[in-house]
Amino acid sequence: MATPHINAKEGAFANIVLMPGDPLRAKWIAETYLHDFEEVTNVRGILGYTGYTKNGKRISVMASGMGQPSIGIYSHELYTGYGVEAIIRVGTCGSYQPEINLFDVLIATTASTDSNWQGQNSLNGTLSAGADFELAIEAYNQCKVKG
Repeated sequence: MATPHINAKEGAFANIVLMPGDPLRAKWIAETYLHDFEEVTNVRGILGYTGYTKNGKRISVMASGMGQPSIGIYSHELYTGYGVEAIIRVGTCGSYQPEINLFDVLIATTASTDSNWQGQNSLNGTLSAGADFELAIEAYNQCKVKG
């Protein structure tokens, strides 16, 4: 069932969605890491794909666009309109810290903002979303193994 910002059919998304900000990064991830993938949404240039990993796991990748309001809209529609169970934010970031270099791999365990997006949408309070601890540790361990 299409939502206001996602034109995919019911069942088009896997239970897990990787979510970069850039639509072209979503396309690159699908083309590089998935097989038998198909484009499932493209409203306003926000591209989404569903396919299979080399291990046969069905997974989706969809861009979020830029900023908290954009990812808020898309993630809300994926959870409530398509039954997605987990969204994993992947992508790039910037840093003002000189010890963090270009192309360093970072695993964020929390995120927060000073934006008022949630207040403007009648969501009380602010949430510093925390990563699943076991998933963060596994990601860290895989990074160590792969150097």
